[in-house]
Amino acid sequence: METMERKKPRPRRSFTPEFKAEIVECCLRGDRSVGQVARDFDLTETAVRTWVHQAETDAGKRPGLTSDERAELARLRRENRSLREDLEVLKRATAFFATETR
Repeated sequence: METMERKKPRPRRSFTPEFKAEIVECCLRGDRSVGQVARDFDLTETAVRTWVHQAETDAGKRPGLTSDERAELARLRRENRSLREDLEVLKRATAFFATETR
């Protein structure tokens, strides 16, 4: 039996907001489908659909969190995690010093 070759995963790429806006504009004009735009620019269809969906959400055409709200939520979650870790350290220190003073 032949072994099946596995496709190597595509390296992760990052795109500028201007590039994403240009791709979204191509999709929203309506002359090409999302799949066609993705193929033309060598992008994944899922990524292009996500960009279009987020652009529509930011414009108020769809319900959901805007980009600014998502960024704020991520910041607040990081801050919350940090505060919980600080609280845990303080609890351990309190317990340690409480046993030392007895």
